[in-house]
Amino acid sequence: MNAPSRRNFLTAGLALPAVASASRPAGPGQSQAQAPAKPLSSGGLQYRTLGKTGMRVTTVGYGCMITSDPTVITRAVDMGINYFDTSRNYQGGQNERMVGAALGAKRKDIFLASKCDTKTGPGILAELDRSLTELGTDHLDVWHLHGFSDPAQITDELIEAQRKAKQQGKIRFTGLSTHNLPAIVDRVIEAKIEVIQPQYNFASAASYGPAIEKLAQAGIGVIAMKVMARSGRGRGASQPQRPAMFAPAALKWTIKNPAIATTVPSMTDIDQLEQNFKTMSERFTEDDAKVLVARLEEISPYFCRMCGQCQGQCVKGLPVPDMVRFVMYADGYGQFPLGRENFQRMSLEHQNARCSDCTTCSVHCPNGVDVSARLSRAQELFAC
Repeated sequence: MNAPSRRNFLTAGLALPAVASASRPAGPGQSQAQAPAKPLSSGGLQYRTLGKTGMRVTTVGYGCMITSDPTVITRAVDMGINYFDTSRNYQGGQNERMVGAALGAKRKDIFLASKCDTKTGPGILAELDRSLTELGTDHLDVWHLHGFSDPAQITDELIEAQRKAKQQGKIRFTGLSTHNLPAIVDRVIEAKIEVIQPQYNFASAASYGPAIEKLAQAGIGVIAMKVMARSGRGRGASQPQRPAMFAPAALKWTIKNPAIATTVPSMTDIDQLEQNFKTMSERFTEDDAKVLVARLEEISPYFCRMCGQCQGQCVKGLPVPDMVRFVMYADGYGQFPLGRENFQRMSLEHQNARCSDCTTCSVHCPNGVDVSARLSRAQELFAC
């Protein structure tokens, strides 16, 4: 894709319908964070309704994955951000505890989401109970099945477990997070999952736009993650990439799609928080588009857009998009343990495979990712 076509792609906008506001009666254990009826903006705060849940969420939420300073979370609540996202496995299981302590009595003022990784009904219900304990709450507003990229993973057993948790008042709405939305969108709609959290950013929109539109038409709430399109740079990238001038442009690009109810960018300090808060009420401009065109050129060798076109190409059967993402966790976010943990969940055969054994790489990325270099980097970082 040449520079003019990229520019056209970035500035054209998405022809997606706005998600209609909807409301439901309050369920057991409902958070009091539901905003009263008022205009869509309040100062710097911008709100949208999360699908059919009826929850009015700020268009910039808070992704807690790499936060270690609880005062940043507390400050975000005080500023009016009202959607917070964590997971049972973040920071070796410690993130939920920190988030719970940071929120304290402010829990009643926000919407809180977490995720589970186990792939059995009893397993996720046990994880949910642990999450509630660590977070110091009696319910989650959204509870996600975490990181599902294959429709076969979304079993009836897991869906029934989520429904059971909802009937018990432990969760208000069912959710699912994914790095491969196009592959699972039809199964998500069939399973009547209420909220979806996919990767979605200026780099991945070409393949994700139609799936986002399907969700909007079905009334499913959409929360965008990895909105900055961070990427690991390769050997020697010991420090996490800190989004700089491109970050506001990337966030504004995602928010301008009316089908996206909220976003969960990671934030580690007050400076990032204030930058993202300010961005919430700003319009996407032609200058922003130029910034993202340059950024797209810069990250092409490193960033996987999760388009799925490389599936099945590796002669060793390696899960290419997943392994590129594991490197991103380490080099892009500074979360080496998270990258290693995910790598070690692969089969031993895949963990022990080495790209250096192949004379040429059988995988061709249509978007320019240097697949052999990325997978070799994963093996260098994480293999025992």
